Amino acid sequence: MKKIFGKSRLWLNKPQPYCPGCGHGLVHRIVCELLEEMGLADNCVFMAPVGCSILAYSFLDLDVCQPAHGRTPAAATGVKRARPDTFVVCYQGDGDLAAIGTAEIIHAANRGENFTTIFVNNAVYGMTGGQMAPTTLLGQKTETSPEGRSLSAGMGHPIRVCELLQSLGGVAYLARTSVHTPGNVIKAKKAMKKAFEIQMAGKGFSLVEVLSPCPVNWKLLPQEALAYIENNMIPYYPLGEFKTP
Repeated sequence: MKKIFGKSRLWLNKPQPYCPGCGHGLVHRIVCELLEEMGLADNCVFMAPVGCSILAYSFLDLDVCQPAHGRTPAAATGVKRARPDTFVVCYQGDGDLAAIGTAEIIHAANRGENFTTIFVNNAVYGMTGGQMAPTTLLGQKTETSPEGRSLSAGMGHPIRVCELLQSLGGVAYLARTSVHTPGNVIKAKKAMKKAFEIQMAGKGFSLVEVLSPCPVNWKLLPQEALAYIENNMIPYYPLGEFKTP
């Protein structure tokens, strides 16, 4: 019988550490498939900072660097400048990238650092208990916004990272994708492949944002979390390419 689908060799034979219905497993799978298909795995440094991202080092057969929370772009800059031929992938969540690491991502992007960031946006702090994140939607309830995120309470607007970075001169490629349907998983893989090709060509900074479900912290069933992305997240975070070379 012809095998048409299988687990990437980069995924170690260990239990998947993420919560039921979490999108991180899908995003990791896409990244591993691309690194293997494009022959990049043996020359890759995978940056997995504090947050849900940190779990990657335990089950991915890659060279993994664990930067401090939010400092991934700074650490990646050091790796890429010291070893320009290394393929560098930063894997960051919204609390990590858009809160404590806002300065690092903006300045790395503005400098045109030649690495690729996969930015997983699940609109909440996942690992640390479900607090409000910079990407939490207005009205969305979290452990630190139990009545829902509110402008009148001084909580501010949700940050749109792609739109924020779009004007910066060093940015070569920006796209926002999702993994809430099979079709969108395919589109996410195409966007990540394009971002990887941008880095291989030395064209500068690339980032792919991925809208991802977090059923446990959203207090929804997995299938309800997928509908939440479609009905609530995408209207505020529209999908598509924001900048191409």
